[in-house]
Amino acid sequence: MKILYLGDDGEHSSSLDRARALMRLGHDVRIVNPHRAMPAGGLAAAVHYRTGYRFCRKRVANFILEAVGDERFHVVWADGGRALSLSLLREFHRRGSRLINYNLDDPFGKRDGRCWDTYLASVPEYDLLCVVRAENIAEARARGAKRVLRLWRGYDPVTHSPRVLTEEDRRRCSSEVLFIGTWMPERGAFLAELAKYGTGLTIYGGRWQKAPEWAVLQKHWRGAGLLGADYVKAIQCARISLGLLSRGNRDLHTQRSAEIPFIGGLLCAERTLEHRQMYREDVEAVFWRDAGECVEKCRRLLRDETGRRAIALAGRVRVQRLGVANDQVMEKILSLLIEGSDARLRNVNEQQFSALCREFVETR
Repeated sequence: MKILYLGDDGEHSSSLDRARALMRLGHDVRIVNPHRAMPAGGLAAAVHYRTGYRFCRKRVANFILEAVGDERFHVVWADGGRALSLSLLREFHRRGSRLINYNLDDPFGKRDGRCWDTYLASVPEYDLLCVVRAENIAEARARGAKRVLRLWRGYDPVTHSPRVLTEEDRRRCSSEVLFIGTWMPERGAFLAELAKYGTGLTIYGGRWQKAPEWAVLQKHWRGAGLLGADYVKAIQCARISLGLLSRGNRDLHTQRSAEIPFIGGLLCAERTLEHRQMYREDVEAVFWRDAGECVEKCRRLLRDETGRRAIALAGRVRVQRLGVANDQVMEKILSLLIEGSDARLRNVNEQQFSALCREFVETR
């Protein structure tokens, strides 16, 4: 199948991981990065973000159409799609393409202000909208979506494959309780609480200097966020890896929820409905309700090497059974769109959508 993939092609982006998964499935994939038509940073980028890309979407459309010329595609796959206008999508429909949008963000929520205005106007033009939050189903329909599929976040079987570790890797990357991620207000307070009780905390990620708790957290911060092999090795060398949520993004699970167990780490995350659907508590992952319970569980696990290894191993087995590897998810999306089984997605209510998602997870 010939696919035009409109998404970030940065070497360590999850978008590129998904494009490469489509290639591994045998498809002819042409990648065009819409962001290359826009400023990379500074005032102009901030203005476009805050105004929903309304002042640059024509430039983005022209950039994409010039890149592909008269070439035609069976499928146009938009990853994110913040700046993809309704008129651009209609042009691809006119050329005979089917349109998919895959979105890990929360474009229907309130955290990002007007950032998603162009996307929201384009929602009705997509043939299939893929989202990762239960509430997005009804929200997408209210915006005129034709068909919506809710998916679980997953991992990439190549990018997140465990590495062979050297003694130098173990020396450089070892940690007791690890968090890799960007600062957010709720995360600063939570990790400061863990640091106060001496859990051996290690932090990698951006913007932590903005945390009101920086005076406490600074000695635990090792540097900017980790990517690629460094990210994988850090999780492999950590005794416990934290999976923290984004409240503003209405998360009940994240990419880390799948990546950490697949890499071979022990996932220690907030006890949510979705985490409990994914893993058996204290058997395949460890959950907590607040910082106090997290400290208590980390202390116990740090004294129990055999228990830690058993949970990490069981978690890795479980996440592979969930069927959330990129290759499996991409194949499922295309089969729903192209092979006729997408008829199951018509005229069903939110409860039935959730059942379809659970069926997808449980039967793979």
